[in-house]
Amino acid sequence: MATPANAEPGNPLHARQGAANAKPGPRHVPARAIPVPSTLAEDPEMAASVGGPYSPLWNLDAANADGWRAIVRERDALAAAAAAGMREKLGVAMARAPIGGVNAYRLASKRLDPARQDKLIFHLHGGGYVLGNGEAGTFEATLIAAYTGYPVLSLDYGMAPDRPFPAGIDDTIKAWKALTADRDPRRIALHGTSAGANIGLAALLKMKSLDLPMPGALGLGSPPADKGRRGDSWRTNEWADNIVVTPDSSYLNAVHELYAGKESLDNPLVSPLLGDFTGFPPGVISTGTRDVFLSDAAHVHRKLRRAGIPAELLVFEAVSHSSFLFAPTSGATKEMYGAMAVFFDTHLDK
Repeated sequence: MATPANAEPGNPLHARQGAANAKPGPRHVPARAIPVPSTLAEDPEMAASVGGPYSPLWNLDAANADGWRAIVRERDALAAAAAAGMREKLGVAMARAPIGGVNAYRLASKRLDPARQDKLIFHLHGGGYVLGNGEAGTFEATLIAAYTGYPVLSLDYGMAPDRPFPAGIDDTIKAWKALTADRDPRRIALHGTSAGANIGLAALLKMKSLDLPMPGALGLGSPPADKGRRGDSWRTNEWADNIVVTPDSSYLNAVHELYAGKESLDNPLVSPLLGDFTGFPPGVISTGTRDVFLSDAAHVHRKLRRAGIPAELLVFEAVSHSSFLFAPTSGATKEMYGAMAVFFDTHLDK
């Protein structure tokens, strides 16, 4: 096997890097371009997503709450139209289904799996705690319904700037109480991605404190479980993740301020990773090798296992934060939701 040129003895880059990292401390790495991996050749849609430009949201900001309301109206109108188009494409029906005084939507594939029709996925959408109002929050729920064959209830929980922390958690608890009043919670899986994963974990902590029954299974997509951003991937994947991009982005910091305000980052309802996972349901967590939240996902997986809870961690090649939603018909996306459905099959009502 030929030796790469940059691995030859005396390579100046090696000498510089060796000197820069000769002492314990932060790791110094050279500037470099990261190509789309050839391993994605068989999944062109995900490859295109991986090689795509940064999300237009990553450095978005507004001067005040009214500015954010205008941004939310514009972005949510686009998202609602995209969700409607995806429902048509994938053969998913949707209807409003308010529950516990909270707006919600029930979605089901026209190819609903008969073996799964008496179970339910209780869905909490992402959107950075500000985006995804109304039908705009149902895009992922459409994918879940289509690729799992499970019926889905997607909650339109309260968000900033008008209803910041803890409104989303409180709405989830209201809906959960109503949902389980006449339905076996062991036949319900709770799933959330991004902000929805954070709220889902926080809601489980709240359920414990209120002595409410737990769901039968848990699904988490790229969970932002530690608002203190203490995980390694916040820096190792910085600038490689084309959705969040960097922990210093204007959007990320602005929406956190809108959502949590001056609430302590060490409050487990803000940073659920700091809470007690004892008694949580079995969980499946999805992430990618470029996800800035990869460390959060790994820590959640490890904490569940340490609590004696069955847990699986699904890590996909080159995927950034919640990239499955930006490559909705890719092979990786179908595989991820398919694996989640198998996990739910194993653990619901057991």
